Amino acid sequence: MFTGLISHSSEVLKATGDHNGKELIVVNPRDERPLAPGDSVAINGVCLTAKTISTTEVSFDVVPETLARSNLGSLKAGDTVNWEQSLRVGDQLGGHLVYGHVDATSEILSIEPEGQGVRMWCSTPAGLERLIVEKGYVALDGVSLTVAKTAAGRFAIALIPETLKRTTLGRKTAGLSLNVEVDPVARYVAALLGSGRER
Repeated sequence: MFTGLISHSSEVLKATGDHNGKELIVVNPRDERPLAPGDSVAINGVCLTAKTISTTEVSFDVVPETLARSNLGSLKAGDTVNWEQSLRVGDQLGGHLVYGHVDATSEILSIEPEGQGVRMWCSTPAGLERLIVEKGYVALDGVSLTVAKTAAGRFAIALIPETLKRTTLGRKTAGLSLNVEVDPVARYVAALLGSGRER
């Protein structure tokens, strides 16, 4: 479980493999608490299990299911990723509940200056139309965000300067993809309503 509040960014050192599986090695940002093999880390919003750890780097295995649903397959050495360690009991929940179970990817359609920040329009992935609603939550590349507006086939988020500075979203341009995780509460409500209709 994560909050979507990004604590660090990290650099990809190596990404090897193909669509059947990859090994991802990133710089160890040496978070505020120690990391052990088997611990969960959200990399661009995807929950991965730390495999090997040194003072300088951490490795992860990325399986085909994850590659199919996320943008991790396109990562290469030198790329920057969002990093968040999992919640512990008693930690402050400042964002929203993020599982690290990415639903799909979304294309950035436009980035428009707005006040001190920007408004980013993204494509709505097929099948998620009912789950992305105005003033609801969404995690993009692991960043907890509020949906500012929805329209046919797209949705907008308003990014504040702090988010642009602390996360990879400040480096994104139109045409790039983002990992999307809808609010897990919305996902479960939709599943329950669907099962009720079937009955």
